[in-house]
Amino acid sequence: MHAHKMVFGRYDFANFFCFGSYAACSVAVPVVLVSLAQDLNFPLAEGGKGAGGALQLGRSIPMVVAMLFCGFAAGRFGKLRSLGAAMLFMSVGILCAAWSPGYLPLFAAIAVAGLGEGVVEGLATPVIQDLHQDEPGRYINFTHSFWSVGVVGTVLAAGALLSAGVSWRWILTGCSLFALVPAFMYLLPSKKYGAERHQKLSFGTVFGHAVDVMGLKRFWLFFAAMFLAGGGEFCLTFWVASFIQLDYGADAWMGGLGTAFFAGGMIVGRMGSGMLVRQSRLLQLILLCSVIGTVLGLFPPFLSSVWILFVLLFFLGIVTGPFWPSIQSYCVDRLKDSDSTMIYILLSCAGVPGCGFFACMMGVVGDSWGLRDSFYLVPFCYGGLGLLLLLDAWLHRSKRLPSA
Repeated sequence: MHAHKMVFGRYDFANFFCFGSYAACSVAVPVVLVSLAQDLNFPLAEGGKGAGGALQLGRSIPMVVAMLFCGFAAGRFGKLRSLGAAMLFMSVGILCAAWSPGYLPLFAAIAVAGLGEGVVEGLATPVIQDLHQDEPGRYINFTHSFWSVGVVGTVLAAGALLSAGVSWRWILTGCSLFALVPAFMYLLPSKKYGAERHQKLSFGTVFGHAVDVMGLKRFWLFFAAMFLAGGGEFCLTFWVASFIQLDYGADAWMGGLGTAFFAGGMIVGRMGSGMLVRQSRLLQLILLCSVIGTVLGLFPPFLSSVWILFVLLFFLGIVTGPFWPSIQSYCVDRLKDSDSTMIYILLSCAGVPGCGFFACMMGVVGDSWGLRDSFYLVPFCYGGLGLLLLLDAWLHRSKRLPSA
């Protein structure tokens, strides 16, 4: 247990709202996907799972593009202004998605939102690192838990509203309005923000940071681990609600409840690790969660009771929660001589494509063999990331990889 009490300020609360609204805009489409697909003429039950999964891939590509350039935006305008503008972009994109007349306009609107989400993904974590440089892993895990808080609130509200007959279009509209709250919290002027760097960084300086990080052989093991971490997490986040509705014959409320159980477990995993796990124990945390997650991930295809599935999803959420923030913070610790902001950005450039690739793969596998069999991608991801972290530790101890 930590002796030091966690202390939060204005921009910590802005980050809480940022992650919550980011989650709402990200998971609202998966939760309403069955109803949305029927209205826009690509019903999931009639071979439309691939098109549904492609929406996440279409979101991920512009996110990566935005992340590649958000370091330059932060150097020119500062992290806070860049985050505020990104939240506005995300809000507009989701609002356009809410009133799309067909699949292609929906795809384009989600891509627009992805540009804003990419900046959020790239810069929100470095802001936490700047605010709490003594033990950033604790604050990063705790703040990232508000992603899961946003998921729980969104899926429960969306499921209830869909069951009550509310159109999916109004649900997406509500999520877009929620994103305006952190946008204004970031953009309103403040006399005090110790983490913001007021000096402008040139294109060459930022590019040099990226080249330095990418030149480290050790970095690429963490990059691959983040790709798998994003894949495993979003396989469950994106497809659970549709899986419950299609394979168990449940309504939208039950589908949202299943996603809420998973996200609730992630809240416990991230907040718990943030409050209880020391920075020096992040590797042990990741490896333990990897082993447990691999074993638990083998069971969903065999379950016939939706309530047993809910319990399993909750425990899968607990072990899934720490992966993304802990791998990032652990990598920054191991590569101490490199720019931390660029490390966070580049690792997110691995995690986000992992989300899109594996969500799309689950849709393709689901069309061919059924969604149940596609869930085997989850233990594949979790086991793989654990092996990569073990490989990094072994290579470092045997002096085959330098620390930086």
